[in-house]
Amino acid sequence: MRLDVVSLLPEAFLPLRELGVIGRAFGAGIAELHTHNPRDHATDRYRKVDDLPYGGGVGMVLKPEPVFAAFEAIPVRRRRRVLLMSPQGQPLGQADLLRWAENYDQLVLLCGHYEGFDERIRGLADEEVSMGDFVLTGGELPAMTVINGVVRLLPGTVGKAASLQEESHRDGLLEHPHYTRPALFRGQEVPEVLRSGDHGAIDQWRQRQSQERTRLRRPDLYARWLEGVAANGPARLEDWPGTMASTGATMDLRIGNGYDIHRLIQGRPLILGGVRLEHPEGLGLDGHSDADVLVHALMDALLGALSLGDIGRHFPPEDSRWQGADSLELLQKVVALVAERGWRVLNVDAVVIAERPRLKPHIDAMRAAIAARLGVDSEQVGVKATTNEGLGPEGREEGIACHAVALLARP
Repeated sequence: MRLDVVSLLPEAFLPLRELGVIGRAFGAGIAELHTHNPRDHATDRYRKVDDLPYGGGVGMVLKPEPVFAAFEAIPVRRRRRVLLMSPQGQPLGQADLLRWAENYDQLVLLCGHYEGFDERIRGLADEEVSMGDFVLTGGELPAMTVINGVVRLLPGTVGKAASLQEESHRDGLLEHPHYTRPALFRGQEVPEVLRSGDHGAIDQWRQRQSQERTRLRRPDLYARWLEGVAANGPARLEDWPGTMASTGATMDLRIGNGYDIHRLIQGRPLILGGVRLEHPEGLGLDGHSDADVLVHALMDALLGALSLGDIGRHFPPEDSRWQGADSLELLQKVVALVAERGWRVLNVDAVVIAERPRLKPHIDAMRAAIAARLGVDSEQVGVKATTNEGLGPEGREEGIACHAVALLARP
């Protein structure tokens, strides 16, 4: 990779050529570093590169002419990316370093100085890069950070490429703890699992440590990692074990059960699983919201899995907002509550107990409606129907009942 730096302090980059593995990478030709001083391209007798800002103000502003001239003198490779070091840029992340190392064979780094640079210089850049919410005297230190971070990722720089796969931020988590000899030092002992020789157990321990360390030290990173796992996990339940094993991640599971029954009366709609049905006697379900007993049982199962009570706690029947409400919309609110706590719905299953009407022709539509609100594939939603053989309130057609179970996962 070719690295070109436009800077008023090119001597600041000389130590990089002798800096451990980075210096060896330059010596081995894995990367090459070139510096370009805008002062060498100034046209006046004083080699002036800054001037007073229009409109007044404190400090001097880097002029566009020498910067453009230095930039335009740089040889251009086909896969080139121009980066402007600026406190107004996007915060630098490991993903950026990986992207630049893998996708480009030339990086041009523009370093500001003085109070700032002429706004027209921004037009040279493909991206603006920031080290964080603070200001330095120039862009040289940020540029050196980018160079170090990119070069170490280039093939051949680091002796064991596998070491790059297990470090902090590579998969969105902080790295696990490391230990070396002696096994006992000043009363602090190396965890037994690391000395067991069981590589599977060691991998699991390291993954758990990475997750816990990130959760405690960087809750912002941990939240983003959870979102990524939830968003990118496989749609089908049977694919999850392989996914978790391949990442070395662990997975918590929660199971919840739900039950509900509503009376059949005249003058009310009959809605099950979000599907409006017709009862031979013109009966409908009486109860909370639209009295969709199937969706109510599913909501209770989801809430129960996380010990969050039942739907009456979250949508009190005496609250006028929920009178006649669409139960599928309430289900969507429950799913959002589950997601806020870092959990994902893996599958749900329900059995509806009703003498009439015949439910089998409508089950696929119910599954599809429920799956859409859960954010899962319809294959992850089970709905069955049965009668009570004339027994009990369901058999006497006094009401319709539903039992449901839900399985949740959290990486």
